[in-house]
Amino acid sequence: MRWLHNVGEILADNWSTVQDIGLNGHQLRHLNNISRCHTSSLGGTLLECQKCDHHNYIFHSCRNRHCPSCQGSKIEDWIKRQQSYLLDVPYYHVVFTMPSELNKLCLHKPRIMYDVLFKASWKTLQIFAADSKYLGATSGMTAVLHTWSQNLGMHPHLHCIVPGGGLTKNGKWKTTRSKGKYLFPTKAMAIVYRAIFLAELIKLSETGAINFPSHLRKSLYDKRWVVYAKRPFATPDHVIEYLGRYTHKIAISNYRIIDIKDGKVFFKWKDYRHSAQVKIMELSIREFIRRLAMHILPHKFVRIRHFGILSCHGRSKTIPMIQKDQDYKPNSKPVYNQLVRIPCCRLCKSTDLISYPLNPTKSRSP
Repeated sequence: MRWLHNVGEILADNWSTVQDIGLNGHQLRHLNNISRCHTSSLGGTLLECQKCDHHNYIFHSCRNRHCPSCQGSKIEDWIKRQQSYLLDVPYYHVVFTMPSELNKLCLHKPRIMYDVLFKASWKTLQIFAADSKYLGATSGMTAVLHTWSQNLGMHPHLHCIVPGGGLTKNGKWKTTRSKGKYLFPTKAMAIVYRAIFLAELIKLSETGAINFPSHLRKSLYDKRWVVYAKRPFATPDHVIEYLGRYTHKIAISNYRIIDIKDGKVFFKWKDYRHSAQVKIMELSIREFIRRLAMHILPHKFVRIRHFGILSCHGRSKTIPMIQKDQDYKPNSKPVYNQLVRIPCCRLCKSTDLISYPLNPTKSRSP
């Protein structure tokens, strides 16, 4: 779909501003890719109609994982791969957040901090799953990293999908004691999560990997950390539908940008502190680009990770065994039906077209 405004055009039209902000080379390369998405600089195809002689140009996408114009097909492909690993059990949506006091560390040491976030979250779930009072089995987790808030500020957090049970030592499936009503007590999880997270940061500080002063440690120990768990999904298929919305989500989508004028960008955002009211955020183009660049992940950083029985090793052996015991076959019908679009002429709608490849034009250096 073609939106009135998009992120790529904002970057392309204000490239001198992008270069003047003081971004590093990695950020500039990604923003440069996004600014060239669906333009002649990436090449494309010329479609010539044999009926009315109309010409239409289709330019290639950048396929950048931070580009709001390139996520649709990735979502479809990812969902198809995950669908075969579903179990006939309750699934829960658990969110692990980080206090805002750690935002500065995330900006300067993103790879280290985001790795700690994954590690502490999974360790917390492991502890509760292993406790016979709650489960007494090996569970699993699929976690997706988001680093932004609705207003493009720093807000690193994990969206996790956790099955309501686990595999015992004798290879049998065991459901949580809550009988599917809830996973684990979130207040207790938050306390354990805080302890594990801060212990990891202290270890990193002792090795010199990060600067973690004592006054910051004290304030974080005194602060209430948040772990949030939603009610279980109605059916396993709802898990896939949910994941389709979250796995390849980026900091801002094109449809949220409503106007660009007088050197400012206006976009919609939800204020969750006030009952998710939809409001209009007004940022200068410079500030908009700066905030966008904050959410570009480190090189080759994996933002979707699987743990326990849902890990790559676990899925290949454990999941088929559990499905067999449950006599459960995941729905083979795709949740998202990808439309097969047959190219046709924009004027006469004829499908009698001849295509000619277009070579990429010379582009600027990032």
